[in-house]
This record gives sequence, C-alpha cells and structure tokens, in this order.
Amino acid sequence: MEVLMVKEGLISFRGIKEGIYIHVRDGDFGRIKIELIEKLKKSIDFFRGANILGIRGGNLSTDQKQELFQIIEEEYELSVSRQGLPSYSQSGKYNGEPTRNMTKFIHNTIRSGQVIEHNGSIVIIGDVNPGALIRAMGNIVILGSLKGVAHAGIGGNEKAIIAAHDLQPTQLRIGNIIGRRPDGEIITSKLPEVAKVDNGEVLIEPYIQKNNR
Repeated sequence: MEVLMVKEGLISFRGIKEGIYIHVRDGDFGRIKIELIEKLKKSIDFFRGANILGIRGGNLSTDQKQELFQIIEEEYELSVSRQGLPSYSQSGKYNGEPTRNMTKFIHNTIRSGQVIEHNGSIVIIGDVNPGALIRAMGNIVILGSLKGVAHAGIGGNEKAIIAAHDLQPTQLRIGNIIGRRPDGEIITSKLPEVAKVDNGEVLIEPYIQKNNR
C-alpha cells in the first residue's frame, strides 16, 4: 500500500478555523511570485469568497508582501483581510506540517493504491480514482470526482461530511457508519453532492447553496 507524500513548493495554502492563510517558504522571490500566480490561476474558483487572512513565513519584507497582496487582490480580485494570524499559526515552532484541526490542501489526482490520511480536514483539488483511500478526522471535500473510498470523521465524529463535484465512491464511511450507493445506480445529478449522517445512516444529497437575505 502506497502512502502519498505530497511535495510542497514555495507556496502553500493553509486552512484554519478563521480562514485561509498563505505560507511561504524561504526562496527566490521571483519564483515565489510565479508559483503564487500558477496556484491561484489553477484554483481561482475555489478561492473566490474565501477568507484569506494574510501571508506568513519566507522572511519577506513589507514591500514584498505588499507585492504579493497586489497580485492576489488586483490581478485575481480576491479579498485579503490582513486581520493578522492567530498565535498558533505564527509560532516559530511551526514546521510546515498541518496541525490538528487544520485543513490539508492537495493539488493532485489520487491514484489507485494511494492513501491520504490527515488528523484534520482534507481538500483535494483533483480526482480520487478507484482503489484510492482518503481518511480524515474532519471533513473530506473533493473538487473533482470521488470514485475511491473515503472515510471522514475518524474516531467517531458523525458530524463530518464528505462532498464532491462527482460523488461515485466505492465506499463512504462517516464516523463508524458505512454507506455506499446501490449497485447499478445511475448518477444523474449535475450538482455537487454531500454525504452526511442522518438518523444513523449515510445520506447523499445534492449541495444547493442557500442565499442569505
């Protein structure tokens, strides 16, 4: 069984309960800008409406951070709150690995035989192929097709959800409850779908965004 190790570049997006912040590793500033642009361009729809808190790491000067903010705000029309990061995300002991309750973002297609595990939530920008396994203590969100096995809420958390643009899993598990689509069921929904626990069973339903008025 292969456990996928995702190689990180100079830029990574970290999710915490307050929102998303951009973590920058030490490196050439020109490469940092190029990588930021590439990642924003690839996943712009995902970041629209997200609460982007700011930038951390990389020993960047104030002017360099301002230049990155301009790329985010002016070229991609995203909003950066700049409200400051929580103390636990600014600790000098942070080693680039997600801590408990943080969201792990993966920009890859997960192939057969690969396993992704995390003690927070997982967001995969790509597909999960048959034979792949995703396990998370929190939620699992797939911005693509889910055709492998997904287990959210490890440890008995039945409030966790599993969501995907195309939900055709081999098996779903939330907490200790296992669910799957009936054999031969034809998927007709063109909307993203969400799996959650309802009355002790795994329920799959279309995701319909509710407008606040």
